Amino acid sequence: MMWSLAAVLQRRNPTARQQGFLHQIHLDVQLLVGLIVMTGFSLVVLYSASGQEMGLVVGQIIRLLLAFTVMTVMAQIPPQHYTFWSPWLYLIGLLLLLAVLGIGSIGGGAQRWLGYGSVRFQPSEIMKLAVPMLVAWFLAEKSMPPKKRYLFIALIIIMIPAALIAKQPDLGTALLVASSGFIVIFFAGIRWRLIFFAIVSLIPLAWVLWAFVMKEYQKQRVLTMFNPEQDALGSGYHIIQSKIAIGSGGLFGKGWLNGTQSHLDFFPEQSTDFVFAVIAEEFGLIGVILLLTVYFFIISRGLYIASQAQDTYSRLLAGSLTMTFLVYLTVNLGMVTGILPVVGVPLPLVSYGGTSVVTLMAAFGILMSIHTHRRMLST
Repeated sequence: MMWSLAAVLQRRNPTARQQGFLHQIHLDVQLLVGLIVMTGFSLVVLYSASGQEMGLVVGQIIRLLLAFTVMTVMAQIPPQHYTFWSPWLYLIGLLLLLAVLGIGSIGGGAQRWLGYGSVRFQPSEIMKLAVPMLVAWFLAEKSMPPKKRYLFIALIIIMIPAALIAKQPDLGTALLVASSGFIVIFFAGIRWRLIFFAIVSLIPLAWVLWAFVMKEYQKQRVLTMFNPEQDALGSGYHIIQSKIAIGSGGLFGKGWLNGTQSHLDFFPEQSTDFVFAVIAEEFGLIGVILLLTVYFFIISRGLYIASQAQDTYSRLLAGSLTMTFLVYLTVNLGMVTGILPVVGVPLPLVSYGGTSVVTLMAAFGILMSIHTHRRMLST
């Protein structure tokens, strides 16, 4: 009787039937809707930011199709397989980072790519997944909160790839990779006194980075953050023009395709790192609030998936991937609004590019795998 009633309700409710189908192919409906809305909006923005260049939009559509395909494939793999492959993916990533330092392609003064001909990729993107996966794998079987010796080993796991990426040099990506590992440690239940000690330790660490690691142009970016007007036509030009674009959007914006700062080429990288300024100028504060609402929906769904995970590894990994996505968003917004140094971090899921969006979608595929492979009926 109960079975027949459920069948009738299923026939009368196509949404439930669709959710059941998507769950069978291990795709989370709520998260998928948020990703589709965000990437669809990105195409609208990129069409305007690129000066209505349809070729760029078509190229991004191809990248998004690849990214959604990768996400779907990753969602099919059960979480226990990720547990098994975590050390191997980390090892492969380290070998590729070493290969970059030896035979990597040089572009824009940095040695970050591997590839042949026009096909290139950044091995550092692999470490955005490999580092939190390995740290979660290492800490999952330990008592919580982890003992100091285990935390020390976890820090070594994090800092080795971060140092190799910083040497390329790509300090922005190095900090993002490191943050993904630190978030795993935080979710593992690190004691507050250790958190306080880590915060205090940032002061000498910052000095070491400034004195021995950071390049001259990276130091200039930090100084520009505090006073961009000091070199208004040089290093501070991008931030100043970005803030002008954001402020000129007002409440409702100038309208789609009507942005002046971007269309008149007052600031560069309007399709990549500074695409948020285009959004604020053309769609105003209302558009920005709607954009952040969709981001909040995606992040909250990711945290819900983490809270529902059935084992420690899955909880640590899902929480780290979700919060790292928040870090990407925060760094880009801070960079474009002038409260953080310019470190070349794109606006997640919106900026033009291929490697970054594929990595993000792979992470969301892992989240969907964790949620849909649970041994329970609830969603």
